[in-house]
Amino acid sequence: MAGASRSRSSAAGAPALFLDRDDTIVRDEGYMSRPEQIVLLPGAADALRRARAAGFRLYLVTNQSGIGRGYYTLADAEACNRRLEALLGLAFDGVCIAPERPDEPSRYRKPSPAYLLERIAADGLDAARCRAVGDKVSDLECGLAAGVPAVLVARGATGAPREDAAAFAAAHGIPVFPSLAAAVDALLAETP
Repeated sequence: MAGASRSRSSAAGAPALFLDRDDTIVRDEGYMSRPEQIVLLPGAADALRRARAAGFRLYLVTNQSGIGRGYYTLADAEACNRRLEALLGLAFDGVCIAPERPDEPSRYRKPSPAYLLERIAADGLDAARCRAVGDKVSDLECGLAAGVPAVLVARGATGAPREDAAAFAAAHGIPVFPSLAAAVDALLAETP
């Protein structure tokens, strides 16, 4: 099953955030297939609007193995992402959905860096000014494999990172934040 993606062109040398969806931007309820299941985490909408206002391109990169498992369809996942954009009050500059199960071959399933590398090249992004943001080891590995600095955020609204992801972050010098909002605050504070 091939990955689904869409993208808008961007300004050369722009910074970008490559964002995981579940437990990074929205509360993960497991195999979400209905738009009404999409609930933003506190501060996520404001954080992404501030990042956009500061010139960051925003890309959604999400593994959705529920499609490959037959729990829901690609159209269901796309409907959930449309709901996410409506709640955020913004459209992503690109969306990549990897629908395969973890045991299936996949071009885009994280930790594959394929989508990030494609967008960096096609949209003229500055990889050093981009960040891969997520709550799982695969999100971090994806960024590092693409030459993009990674950022770990705590899992959902718990305020605590996943243990395996925290250990990976510590071993690789990756910053850890209690939320997407805190990560964006720190990133904007260091961005000229």
